[in-house]
Amino acid sequence: MEYSASTNQTSDRTIAILSFHKIGEPPPNGWESWFYIPETTFVDHLTYLQKNNWQVIDLATFLQGLTTPEILPKRSALLTFDDGYQSMLTTVVPLLLKFAYPSVIFVPTDFIGKHNSFDTDCEPEEPICTWDELRQLERSNVSVQPHGVTHRAFSYLSLAEQEEELSRSKATLEAGLKKPVDIFCYPYGDDGQDPQTIKKVLQRVGYQAACLYGGDPVSVAEASANPYRLPRLAMGPDTDLQAILNPEAVPSVVFQS
Repeated sequence: MEYSASTNQTSDRTIAILSFHKIGEPPPNGWESWFYIPETTFVDHLTYLQKNNWQVIDLATFLQGLTTPEILPKRSALLTFDDGYQSMLTTVVPLLLKFAYPSVIFVPTDFIGKHNSFDTDCEPEEPICTWDELRQLERSNVSVQPHGVTHRAFSYLSLAEQEEELSRSKATLEAGLKKPVDIFCYPYGDDGQDPQTIKKVLQRVGYQAACLYGGDPVSVAEASANPYRLPRLAMGPDTDLQAILNPEAVPSVVFQS
């Protein structure tokens, strides 16, 4: 097989989409869950990326790279955060700014300025960002994108309800933030019983990509071939990022928190 210069430039490019929920301690009267990552552990994750040649890219670069892979570095990382918790602004953004890292936050639009009642009895009650706080995140290089309207799993919705979740969440954020939104995150990583039909709806509504929950890093070619089912690394306090990003155990930089 003959390889062109462009093929050589893109065949070894890898994308790792990291998916976080909460950084820091649970609220008063709350409890620990797997979705809370201590700040020191989160800083270790960011430090590993920095010291091992993983370049954290912004959403615009990521989306452009799906159609123009040669613009991406050999190791690209996209940092994503689900649900829109206020701790993103108070805890996460100051840490990201120290590393000069951009990120993406996915917000269920019916819960803007409210609490995570979609997780009642599963997770402690946490406040979700208000509109003003979402605008502040945008100014801090955090791209706000849709996580549905009601945070319901698509497998339990009709096709009409799924389309409503996709179109209304997009329209709500675009109107409230005065900007286009381009990527969707399926609540619970559930894209329903018929991903091919959902793909067509996503395209018709105007999305360029959509994210699942769980999975491994992928090649740029794999991401480009199926941008509406993008896997994300589920990040928790015990996630061994080095083992995931360096499965062949190539010697890497050792760091201490």
